[in-house]
Amino acid sequence: MKRLLILSLMATMSLLAQNKTTKQSNLETITLGGGCYWCVEAVYENLNGVKSVVSGFSGGKTINPSYEEVCSGRTGHAEVVQITYDKTITNLDEILKVFFTVHDPTTLNRQGADVGTQYRSIIFYHNGIQKEAAQKIIAALNKAKVYDRPIVTAVEPFTKFYKAEPYHQNYYENNMDQPYCRMVIQPKMEKFEKVFKDKLKKK
Repeated sequence: MKRLLILSLMATMSLLAQNKTTKQSNLETITLGGGCYWCVEAVYENLNGVKSVVSGFSGGKTINPSYEEVCSGRTGHAEVVQITYDKTITNLDEILKVFFTVHDPTTLNRQGADVGTQYRSIIFYHNGIQKEAAQKIIAALNKAKVYDRPIVTAVEPFTKFYKAEPYHQNYYENNMDQPYCRMVIQPKMEKFEKVFKDKLKKK
């Protein structure tokens, strides 16, 4: 009786592990920098299929940098968001289309009034498929002359991600009345919601 109970328990645990593996295999992560991470975070948090968006820093040499250190421009890091999404609901192509819609990929080291290498447009790919997809969409957008100037978005391998301080997470949602949120983030949100109205999370 005890043996049957153990075998039954083992079978149940095996099934749960298989289900967990299947669920995890549907998830993919990509790291994107498109200016101030508050803006990029706010957009992707509302895209259907995105499971998590974390603001932080990548691409530099300083270990575990603070926001103030990154703002100095001496760390080499870019403000980025680490996006984890469910490939059965959304896909890499859609993630990149949103990216190139909600920021200007033709301005070097700046987005609007935010100036510095920390605001550079960059895609940190986590695998070869992401690298190829990023390069292809950039080439296609340049060929179609979607923008008046060439795209300067860098495509680099992901190495390390440092999560930003807690008050930077969910910034737009928690600070909608702040002037920066109203004047900078809100217009980006309105553009995103108009272009991708069929792809928004249900509230």
